[in-house]
Amino acid sequence: MADMERSMWDEASPPDGQPAEYRVLARKYRPKDFTDLIGQEPMVRTLTNAFRTGRIAQAYMLTGVRGVGKTTTARILARALNYRTDTVDEPSIDLARSGDHCKAIIEGRHVDVIEMDAASHTGIDDIREIIEQVRYRPVSARYKVYIIDEVHMLSTQAFNGLLKTLEEPPPHVKFIFATTEIRKVPITVLSRCQRFDLRRIDAGLLVEHFRRIADAEKVEADDLALSMIARAAEGSVRDGLSLMDQAIAHGGGRIEADAVRSMLGLADRGRVIDLFAHIAGGDVAAALAEFRDQYDSGANPPVVLTDLADFTHLVTRLKFVPQAANDPSLSEAERSRGGELAGKLGVPVLSRLWQMLLKGISETEGSNRPYSSAEMVLIRLTHAAHLPSPEDAARQVQALADGGQGVAVPGAPSGSPAGSSMSTSVASAPRSEPAPPASQPPPHRPAQASSQRMQLVAQPAPEPEAVAVPHPEAPSPVVSMTIDDIVDLATENRDIKLKTLVRTCVRPVSIEAGRLEVSLTDEAPKSLLGDLGVALEKWTGQRWMVTLSRETGAPTVAEAEAAERDTRVRSAREDPDVAAILERFPGARITDVRITAEEAPDEMLQSEEGDVLPAGDQENETEGE
Repeated sequence: MADMERSMWDEASPPDGQPAEYRVLARKYRPKDFTDLIGQEPMVRTLTNAFRTGRIAQAYMLTGVRGVGKTTTARILARALNYRTDTVDEPSIDLARSGDHCKAIIEGRHVDVIEMDAASHTGIDDIREIIEQVRYRPVSARYKVYIIDEVHMLSTQAFNGLLKTLEEPPPHVKFIFATTEIRKVPITVLSRCQRFDLRRIDAGLLVEHFRRIADAEKVEADDLALSMIARAAEGSVRDGLSLMDQAIAHGGGRIEADAVRSMLGLADRGRVIDLFAHIAGGDVAAALAEFRDQYDSGANPPVVLTDLADFTHLVTRLKFVPQAANDPSLSEAERSRGGELAGKLGVPVLSRLWQMLLKGISETEGSNRPYSSAEMVLIRLTHAAHLPSPEDAARQVQALADGGQGVAVPGAPSGSPAGSSMSTSVASAPRSEPAPPASQPPPHRPAQASSQRMQLVAQPAPEPEAVAVPHPEAPSPVVSMTIDDIVDLATENRDIKLKTLVRTCVRPVSIEAGRLEVSLTDEAPKSLLGDLGVALEKWTGQRWMVTLSRETGAPTVAEAEAAERDTRVRSAREDPDVAAILERFPGARITDVRITAEEAPDEMLQSEEGDVLPAGDQENETEGE
């Protein structure tokens, strides 16, 4: 209390015979020295050590969200740099006693402490004026201090014009910058400043700070009302004091929870917890009735959904950090019932509620019918509370397909709140025969006339771990597969990119059960082996190990087809009829050789278009140039 009354300064005492001018709380209780700052201990510690050792920087960059004290800290820092009393004549952090320049600096009227708003002075001309003035020594203070607020608003030319002066300022000049958008400040400026990130103020510290101010103002305030204001302030002291000022006026000199709730359009925290419990329990009618009562009481639909999201975050946090219940900004209902729900609800359910609420809040805020939109969001939330997570659903489907019994599925409904720690089981009638593998390799395809022919033994996928009742394993079918079959798999699954890479870049060395050893051409991308392994596992249902071999390997599919095509062209060129045609038409050349289907011998060849044609008389196509 003594510190609070001391920080009010002489401005709280009006001149004789004049009524006191009302000052808003954010100005009346503005910190005057570093001891009044709350929540910024790291910065105070750094400045204390720097001032004690004489390592005072030439420029400071203060950054943080609105209302955390950037401009106030800049004025306190300017006061510390120019601190002078009858006994102290050096920069000092200890500002318990008012110095010669302190009051004028704090009030923003000292001639040697120049404050500039960069939002309204963005051009190079304003910076040029500063550059011209820095060479003149201060009038009365130790340092000439330039405080530039919202420095990120300066233009690029203004920043560039300031660089040289900022890097090598005169010894009697100090710069203090403040900004809420640190990413918009050029790195060349940041590198020349000592940076301090002012943190958001913890809600518990805000509640204590507001309590001290309420006592100093002789205002009765409920602890719950102060907690509401602290949460609404979101770490900003100025925002919180402005809301506190408004709450005092709204409550006629008192700060009461109902008045603050009405003023902010908030729902009762206890009723928000009731609404959350109805949603988690899957009771649509109760959830809609509770929401209607809150809406009739003045609650804003987007605010109700936001409060639900906040409580969802609290429950999730309590699930992993039980000590979070000691936060003084939490009400007793939030501590007790939040911890109880954290023990019942699973993380998948809480995560799903969080994601749906985030989407629902934006939908409701952008709707011209917010109440109806919020109701639809609540219906979706309540309906989703009965649904298992995607992992649990897949496990249930696999259990039904395999005929398993007693499969534990956490998070599914079982007569308790959705997603509770209790589990259910999925039963299915036993089958006499074991289930086939989830994915079968492609059927045997006709062999091609190529040199890379290898056999593959495909094994079924392992049984899922979730099935509690084992059953006999299915025999491993023997399936013939070649590198051409892998190309055909890529064609069937419409993966044209991988098909092209396999045809042109993969030289097979060996293929075994679940193992493919290859060498690659120089044009092959580095990710080809990994992509091929993933694709094969997806297409066949088997786990594949694709490795790179030092051996040369067989030709690629494209090289084999090109060699086969050259062989057919040479054979056609040696045919007497074709040779006579080529001789008869100078400049003619053989462009393709196709096999006709007039006679069907045992050997089958594949055409260039992929159609399997029986071997017979060769039809030689020629083209004149």
